[in-house]
Amino acid sequence: MEAGAEAAPAPAEAPPAEPPAPEPKLEKPKEEPPSCPLSLAVEEVSENSFTLTWKAPEQMGRAGLDGYVVEICKDGSSDWKAVNQEPFLSTRCTVPDLSSGDKIHVRVVAVSASGTSAPATLEQPVLIREILQLPKIRMPRHLRETYIRRVGDAVNIMIPFQGKPQPEVSWSKGGQPLDSSRINIRTTARDTIFYIRQAQRADSGQYELTVRINGAEDKATLDIQVVEPPGPPQNLKLVDVWGFNVALEWTPPADNGNAEIKGYRVQKSDKKSGKWFTVLERCTRTSCTISDLIIGNTYSFRVFSENICGLSDSAAVASGVAHIEKTKTTYQPEKITQRDMMEPPKFTQPLTDRTTTRGYSTHLFCSVRGFPQPKIIWLKNQMEIREDPKYIALIDQGVCSLEIRKPGPFDGGVYTCKAVNPLGEASVDCRLDVKVPK
Repeated sequence: MEAGAEAAPAPAEAPPAEPPAPEPKLEKPKEEPPSCPLSLAVEEVSENSFTLTWKAPEQMGRAGLDGYVVEICKDGSSDWKAVNQEPFLSTRCTVPDLSSGDKIHVRVVAVSASGTSAPATLEQPVLIREILQLPKIRMPRHLRETYIRRVGDAVNIMIPFQGKPQPEVSWSKGGQPLDSSRINIRTTARDTIFYIRQAQRADSGQYELTVRINGAEDKATLDIQVVEPPGPPQNLKLVDVWGFNVALEWTPPADNGNAEIKGYRVQKSDKKSGKWFTVLERCTRTSCTISDLIIGNTYSFRVFSENICGLSDSAAVASGVAHIEKTKTTYQPEKITQRDMMEPPKFTQPLTDRTTTRGYSTHLFCSVRGFPQPKIIWLKNQMEIREDPKYIALIDQGVCSLEIRKPGPFDGGVYTCKAVNPLGEASVDCRLDVKVPK
């Protein structure tokens, strides 16, 4: 370069580029805490504790509840203390270790990840004191009558009671403690359970339950009857056979199964078929007359006893058989010796109560003797039955029968058979019930 020449100017530098503006940040919506618990109430108070209950809040938030915190404060103080350090989800809480006579304010808050709810509070403080309650047994209705079980069944009975403080519960039978090898007793704070695994007849009787608090007590009696089927009747005899009728007699069973005998079931069997057929059910007497037997057949008879459990396991069988023969008329020469054969009427077999169904004809039977032959008069409800096509009255060899054809409900009542001859009169009666089928 030549001397004195001017230097060319240097090119200007470009300004630095500005950094891009940051994008605005979107704020996350703030989650609301749950609403306060509902229906806060005191369930129970004792001399050193009380129990609270409440319901879950209406709004729990999207995060859900972590649980509840219960806080208490003595009346006159502002120092609130948490009963539980960690939230729990139960809606029931017992506050222990309090002093009798204290007044305690209570509040409950719901806790979630988004915060703590407003507290649910009681309007009045809780007074810590023992609420006395007299002992009371609440015997279930079905146990106020005799409790009946079959031999071998389990007996499992729960009887609730109440009382504060905790009552003392005891059981006895005949004034003596129960046999723990047979009877198990389990008692809780509110009920007592009486349990027998397999009941025996010796377990029958009256058991006394006593609930006692100091000098006050309440008692209840549990009457248990353990039953089984009865034994068979005794001394079954074939008393008489006449015409197409048979009379039977027996005595009650030696063992009634520890229950009242409801009746007897009488069955017959003819020699030809060998099958047994029931002719009488729930016969309440220890004698009966069986009619409508077939001439020429030979019959055997047996009787079962029946109680609340059912029929006896075996039956009493009559030792003899009844052969229904045709009546034969034989000539008897007149005897010279005269004897006084006069006799007033006397019924040798009475009428028996019967039950029939509307529309099905039925017969009433009895037998009478007397000389001269008595005149037979039938009455219904003390009114003489005259010539009425509904009734057919017959007498054959002292056997009186009255057929009632297709009876209706109004044909039920008391029927009387009266026998009259010059020496006197006699009568027997029975009741006829007419059932209307459903």
